[in-house]
Amino acid sequence: KEPSTPDNPASAILSGLRHLGIAGGEIVHGSTVATNALLERRGARTALVTTEGFEDVLEIGRQTRVSIYDLGVTKPAPLVSRANRFGVTERVGPKGEIVLPLESRSVEGVAARLAEGEFDSVAICLLHSYANPEHERVVVEAVAAAIDGYVTASHQVVPEFREYERTSTTVANAYVGPIMERYLAELEKRLPDARIRIMQSNGGSISLPAARRAAVRTILSGPAGGVVGGVEVSRSAGFADSITFDMGGTSTDVSLCRGAPGRTAEFSVGGLPIRLPVLDIHTVGAGGGSIAYRDPGGALRVGPRSAGAVPGPICYGCGGTEVTVTDANLLLGRLSPEHFLGGGQQLARQPAEEAMSRLAAEMGVPPLQLAEGIVRVANTTMAGAIRVISVERGFDPRDFCLVSFGGAGSMHAAALAADLGIPRVLVPSAAGILSALGMLFADIVRDYSQTLMRPMDGVGPDELEEDFRRLEEAAQGDFDLDGVKPAEVRFERSVDLRYVGQGYELEVPMQPDLESAFHHAHDQRYGYSDSQRPTEVVNIRVRAIATTEKPRREERPLEGSDAVAAIIGDHEMIFRQEAVKAPIVDRERLRPGNALVGPALVVEYSTTTVVPPDINCRIDGYRNLIMELSG
Repeated sequence: KEPSTPDNPASAILSGLRHLGIAGGEIVHGSTVATNALLERRGARTALVTTEGFEDVLEIGRQTRVSIYDLGVTKPAPLVSRANRFGVTERVGPKGEIVLPLESRSVEGVAARLAEGEFDSVAICLLHSYANPEHERVVVEAVAAAIDGYVTASHQVVPEFREYERTSTTVANAYVGPIMERYLAELEKRLPDARIRIMQSNGGSISLPAARRAAVRTILSGPAGGVVGGVEVSRSAGFADSITFDMGGTSTDVSLCRGAPGRTAEFSVGGLPIRLPVLDIHTVGAGGGSIAYRDPGGALRVGPRSAGAVPGPICYGCGGTEVTVTDANLLLGRLSPEHFLGGGQQLARQPAEEAMSRLAAEMGVPPLQLAEGIVRVANTTMAGAIRVISVERGFDPRDFCLVSFGGAGSMHAAALAADLGIPRVLVPSAAGILSALGMLFADIVRDYSQTLMRPMDGVGPDELEEDFRRLEEAAQGDFDLDGVKPAEVRFERSVDLRYVGQGYELEVPMQPDLESAFHHAHDQRYGYSDSQRPTEVVNIRVRAIATTEKPRREERPLEGSDAVAAIIGDHEMIFRQEAVKAPIVDRERLRPGNALVGPALVVEYSTTTVVPPDINCRIDGYRNLIMELSG
């Protein structure tokens, strides 16, 4: 693990590779560069070209209010200001018919203004171009000739209906594209002997040139790797259904997986809707670096503001001054100062104690009670995230295994499982870097879609087959550019269906009886269905997959249950304001078959696992640490 380098993200990657002695071969890389650019509004100077009269789509958005009772809500500003949004005279209808021909004079005028504006990037999103991209292609050609910058069009990024989401996604791609282009170009330059693949938000990887063209597809690449890795280790351990729980320094990502990673076609980053196929990951602002504070009403709050990589928690000794979840865990004995990062970093307890005492005096409670309160508040936020993806969607969390990873996850996983009734927790070996392992399991994946908007009873099988074939041919053409042969590619088809008149749709895998599958999916998600109501096809989707060579994980034979050889000391831990003595266990010394009963603190290089009192814990043949909370 290397510290993040926000000023130049490539530096941390190159430093880690130097440490491992790697300069070539095949490298799969996940990044938060695009995510951070959107969240921190540090993207390129971007312009938007759209149909005349629709320049304010980004501003108008939807009438949906996330916090309906909050009178102080401030809507995030658009990525492109009103002065940098330009309209061209044209009009295409929803069926692709040209209502108003593209006026060449208006295109020339907009291109001239863009040339004068010194823009780094231009997003082009014309009305209904998903149905007929002819006008959009002409505008792309004119703009590309006028500016020396990044040009992206909606029919290339997301050829689907819903004007606001399509515009927002295209603008986001233009906004982060130049930043990712520079970043990936530097990696390519500094690693001339490497074949680099980039992890996508959809759980698959793509070639480096493809990632440059569609940077928005990498926004959730890091968390996506964790979900893929979590599903793999859970499946090999014998648990088909899992909830992945990835707690890092700033946020927590959770995902419900029934045998395979769940997917969705909509998500948002920093309040900006993105309409692309992604793994269904729910994120909340709770992490090891989340800052605890007293709000104006006197209540304890934790996050979403974070101490970040710099300066980090107080106990890191890098200049942090505000109490974080990590500081609370240290004072509760849920971190060992001497064994952090395998002993490579000594945690500073005294400054954390002093800061906790100051906040405790402000709150009017004892310091250790406050520390437990901070952990409970953070746990409540994370438990709420798990309920969103399980209970609120008709799934019982008691039917799943909680797969915990990330640098901070294993300190909180057992408490979360107990709160939610989850019967067991699986902590993989090297849990702090499971996202990297997941990227090695990821196949090369490209997603394609097309809006049809046709009544189901009016869509014949031959017509649907022709539409799917068209997308598959486009997919194979893109794979040809990456040197992937047709025999190595397989396709997965799905259809977005809805009841006629509805404003939302559900994705259903392609099968002989699509409507019955849709009724079942609708009942699962919303609690009702109506088989007598007519349905319509909204979008068709093709997922093109080229299988990659996977790492080999060997199951080792179980040895004895005695774990005494792994105990390297003892330690005082606090649970419910009571101090208990617990062994410190070296994860590297635990053998398959070893078992222990909490309380215990299991330390390793990339994370620390807290085993609460009376919790049974065992090591399986893959060296996963499994905590049993029931049975």
